[in-house]
Amino acid sequence: LNLMEKAIEVRKKAYAPYSKFRVGAAILLDNGEIVVGSNQENAAYPSGLCAERVAIFHAGAIYPEATILKMAITAASDNNKTDTAVPPCGSCRQSIAEYEVRQEVPIEIYFMGEIGAIHKSASLKNLLPFMFEKKLL
Repeated sequence: LNLMEKAIEVRKKAYAPYSKFRVGAAILLDNGEIVVGSNQENAAYPSGLCAERVAIFHAGAIYPEATILKMAITAASDNNKTDTAVPPCGSCRQSIAEYEVRQEVPIEIYFMGEIGAIHKSASLKNLLPFMFEKKLL
């Protein structure tokens, strides 16, 4: 399966009883491993976590020395077909930025809705041009 197919597969396992908005993310590491995550909601909002952060934090915990090369993201609503590409939210963008800055290698990001076109960003910096970085501290 390709990376987006992995994201679609894990999206179906999202726990989204409140928003009915399911998101899946798949990350390709330089060691060839693919790490996936889906959004996990909680009645005590904002205790839930987005798919992108589930995947990237898991990758960082299990493969701390690996470089993240690509991330694929897909979103779907239980209420209607989502044909608009859904990029990462602001919190996810900042979390992805932390890894991109640390590894000094751009992370290619592919995102789509449930159906429709796949959009590509060659680097997280294109989606978050004024990211908060350690050098600002």
